[in-house]
Amino acid sequence: MKVAVIDMGTNTFHLLIVETMEGEFTVIHKERVAVKVGEKGINKGMITEEASLRAINTMRGFKEMIDAFGIKKVFATATSAIRSASNGKQLVSDIKAETGIETRIITGLQEAEYIYYGVTKALKIGAQPGLIMDIGGGSIEFIIGTDDQLLWKQSFEIGGQRLMELFHKNDPIQAPEIDALNKYLQNSLQELFNACNQYKPKTLIGSSGTFDTLSDIYREASSIKLEGEQAELPLTMEAFQRIHEDILRKNRKERLAIPGMIPLRVDMIVVASVLIQFIFNTCQLNQIRVSAYALKEGVLLNTVHSLNADS
Repeated sequence: MKVAVIDMGTNTFHLLIVETMEGEFTVIHKERVAVKVGEKGINKGMITEEASLRAINTMRGFKEMIDAFGIKKVFATATSAIRSASNGKQLVSDIKAETGIETRIITGLQEAEYIYYGVTKALKIGAQPGLIMDIGGGSIEFIIGTDDQLLWKQSFEIGGQRLMELFHKNDPIQAPEIDALNKYLQNSLQELFNACNQYKPKTLIGSSGTFDTLSDIYREASSIKLEGEQAELPLTMEAFQRIHEDILRKNRKERLAIPGMIPLRVDMIVVASVLIQFIFNTCQLNQIRVSAYALKEGVLLNTVHSLNADS
């Protein structure tokens, strides 16, 4: 059976088309579009008219691709920017009217759970709890778990687009801006610190967006070639530290010239990198891993499981 999954994120809309069989899936087509649905409105609790038009046009394009593959089962989810916007439900209604695609606005905790499903499909965490981190434009999800058990999860509405608009005023970012951002994180993430004290994870497992780009930069610098579709991507602590320091020194034009950097990430990656460094230090982590699977794969796996159960 062919299934389409759409992840309507704050910065990026993803389309994943797969063939499913006996609980497994094979990717037929995937694409991502920098919709930036949260741009200029996310900290005001609304979606701008320009962002709404970008979202609708992107979903029209996705619908054309879905129809071209003859797919009837489409599962679309919307996350932080849309769920927190006063006109988010209106946008979902407009998308339904324009494309026929029904979108489910999911909670932050549902998002965290789907991310856990995706990550555990991509890699083995092991018996020692790991800390999963997914940096979206609107929210950040943290999950602590093992291969077999989700121990703790939380979603914080302090994603990269929000942080960038609040703290990244100069380019390159300035030391007082980093200090202000770190103080904000210290005040905002107390629940996470308590959970880390309880479960004592030592490994950070990053999923989606920023972590994909950090891995791409590392691979370019180290001439590492990927073989086919890898579910776990390479990155080391030492490499992250080098990339982090380089990112903080450079302005937008210089960051864009870094091999492996893409225009989609060049702005938000500064505050995201500061955030990752802060989490390493505060939670006393000593290893980093990168999952190529995240929310959309988690939604897909949950969907495939439900379809199999119903059949």
